[in-house]
Amino acid sequence: MDLTDALLVVALVLLALAVLGWWRAHTRVRRNNTRRLKVAFAGEDAADAVLAAHGFEVLDHQVIVEFPMELDGAEVWVQNRADRVVQRDGRIYVADVKTGDRARDPTTPATRRQLLEYWLSHEADGILLVDMEAQTVTEVSFPAFPGPR
Repeated sequence: MDLTDALLVVALVLLALAVLGWWRAHTRVRRNNTRRLKVAFAGEDAADAVLAAHGFEVLDHQVIVEFPMELDGAEVWVQNRADRVVQRDGRIYVADVKTGDRARDPTTPATRRQLLEYWLSHEADGILLVDMEAQTVTEVSFPAFPGPR
């Protein structure tokens, strides 16, 4: 075996190791995403029972509202989808169902932004964060911003 053949063998082995490493990482990510989605879907399915246990009546699921925004002066319509619209004591709420550790914290930037968008875009009396792990319902408001309704 000459030097060229040896270098080719080394290159092929390195390529095989790189492909194997990519495949293992890809499979792990896919497996984790699948697991996370299963938990999220199970949480969505069980959310109605948690809301009912806290005295809320579920009025609708996956409610979409559309609202305009401007991009360089041009109006563009966008959508916002809320997990649930519920009612208690004559008040209407938009409920966001969360299952992940970080997502369940209303101060986490992504969750906070989502709740604020619900607050500003939905015509409701309030916003709820449903923590499926703790089985709790927390009312969230943003006093610095004009509220719903």
